[in-house]
Order: sequence, then structure tokens, then C-alpha cells
Amino acid sequence: MCLFGARKGSLLSANCLKEYIGANPAVQKKHGNNVVISKLSYASISTAEYEEGDVHDEFYDAIAADTSSSDEEIDDNEDIDQKEARLKLKNTNAAADLNNQLDTDVTPIQIDPSNFHGSLNLGKDEKDTNCWSVPSGNGFMIRGKNYLKDNSKEVGGDPLLKLIAVDWFKVDSSFDKIALHSRSLVQSDSGKNLPFVLIMNLQVPAKPNYSLVLYYAADRPVKKDSLLGKFIDGNDTFRDTRFKLIPSIVQGYWMVKRAVGTKACLLGKAVTCRYFRQDNFLEIDVDIGSSSVARSVIGLVLGYVTSLVVDLAILIEAKEEEELPEYILGTVRLNRLRLDSAEHLKSEMLIPKEV
Repeated sequence: MCLFGARKGSLLSANCLKEYIGANPAVQKKHGNNVVISKLSYASISTAEYEEGDVHDEFYDAIAADTSSSDEEIDDNEDIDQKEARLKLKNTNAAADLNNQLDTDVTPIQIDPSNFHGSLNLGKDEKDTNCWSVPSGNGFMIRGKNYLKDNSKEVGGDPLLKLIAVDWFKVDSSFDKIALHSRSLVQSDSGKNLPFVLIMNLQVPAKPNYSLVLYYAADRPVKKDSLLGKFIDGNDTFRDTRFKLIPSIVQGYWMVKRAVGTKACLLGKAVTCRYFRQDNFLEIDVDIGSSSVARSVIGLVLGYVTSLVVDLAILIEAKEEEELPEYILGTVRLNRLRLDSAEHLKSEMLIPKEV
């Protein structure tokens, strides 16, 4: 089950909840042979209750197992050779032509990562923690050229947009239009000179609340008549039916992996998304707290976050023949984040602008 994948108001997987509750005595009270579940919100549970030494769940290491994300759940009992063979069979369609998304008549600019800084550091190597990096699209299965005929999917290629910075903020209350904050990358001189920036603001409900802000840049202007161009300047209804996320727990405990899943999810159908188009950017504010299911799963994820390596891919869902094959907009790997490392951000520091 995807982190955001269930419909609003539906219930989290019973098995995942059972394991979650069993691993966390703070949310249960034993009376004889009965277990009474308290009404304590998962997202409000102190992270001190999740010390790794107290956790005895099976640890899942997708790097060692060489598994890949997919729109479909992967069978954990399938051996590595079978998985690789199955992926090779699926990886038979033509790769997406990314040139039809960006203006090829414009010379691409050189994007120097050293010119952009977020509050979360770029990892130096795989051993680094509390950091981000950029995985390839090879770990994600997306719709191939013949998807409308045979539902075939293929291994994702290199992302179209470049992840240039990540902000990890602690906020008093969730707020939209974070791009207007003086701390935002797009308010810097280097950010204003980029042809286009896609900003994804994942609003995480907890005590305190958090915002994970991802900045994806294009090295050339976006073609107006491309699928990406239609998404950028389209209406919210169109955006809600197209913006897709694929999650993957690369390293982490089995019950977290099962709760998050690897299925692609249309975010606008699962949680509330708000869109803010201005200047050279589009911001997508993803309100995870708008879904009781997503809120419960993110509470579980936060409890184990210091032991998790999480990959995410974002893309625009292809629904028409001429839009296929799909391509990956951007990816990110979050490596064992620490909640206490989030920088405190005050909403009153928004830059006043007419919107």
C-alpha cells in the first residue's frame, strides 16, 4: 500500500496496524488477554519511544537484496535472479524522448550545485546520514510505450529535472507558498536565474509539524505544449489527475516497508494538493494530514525515520498514446533523517506579493 495510496477516510492495513501497535507499547494497554488501543495519534508519539534498540522487527535492506520499486507489490519470497529476469522482460519499450518536454532551441544552462543550498545536506557517500542524494530512475517501474495495449512497464531512466537542494524544516503550523519565504531557494539570485523550478512541499503532520521541501530545476525553458508544460500551466483538476509519486523503502523495517508499499499514487486523489504558479516556479503543497490513512502511515515512518533509507520518484501520469512512454520528473533519496536536525521556520517571514 502506498504511503498516500488509500482513499481519504479508509482504514490502514490491519496487519500493518497490528504490527505497529505491537512494537509500540505507548499506544496499547494490556488488560488480561485483551489489548485495548488508545486514541493517541500516531503522529504525536514521541520519537524517544522508537529507539532502535527496542525494535525487534525484521530489517529490510533493498540495497542488499537488489530489489526495485514498481507500481506493483514485489514478492519478498521471489529470489534475486527471478526478480532481475522479470524486470528485464518488462524493460523492453523505447525510452522516453525528454527533448519533447524542454525547449531544444534554447542553449541549456550549466547548473552548478554549489550555488544552491538547502537546510538538509547533500550526502558525501552512502555512509553519510541525515542527508539526501539523487538515485537513478532504475529503481522505479513506469508505464512503457505499449502500456495502453498490454499494461507493460519499464525501468525508469534518468530524471528530466535536477534536484538541486532540499530543505528540512520544523514549522509551528503547516503553511503553503513556502517559495515566498525569504529562506526559499527561489528567492535567491541564483534561484531566480533558473529557467524553471518545480517545488514539492511535503507537509508532515506531527508535534511539531515538518516540511520537506524539494527543489527540482530545468536547464532550459519548458515547452508550452508538452505534457509538463500543460501540467505547469494547467488547472488544478488536471494536475490532481496527473501528479504521481512512487515510494520505496530502500532500507528499513519490514512493517514500515509494507505500510508504505511501492505502488504509484496519484497524490491529488489521495491527499489535498494545492498549487502555486508564479515567476519561474510551480510549487506543489502536499497536505499529508488531509488523509487519516496517510497521517497514520507517516506517523509510523517518523517513528523509525533514523533507520530508514527512502527513495521517492515523481512523474506526470501518461494517459494518452502520444504521452507514452512515461518519464521520471525527479527522484530523491532520504538517508536516515533526524527530526531534531530540522531548521525552525517561521511563517511570518513570508514575502508579501500579489498572487
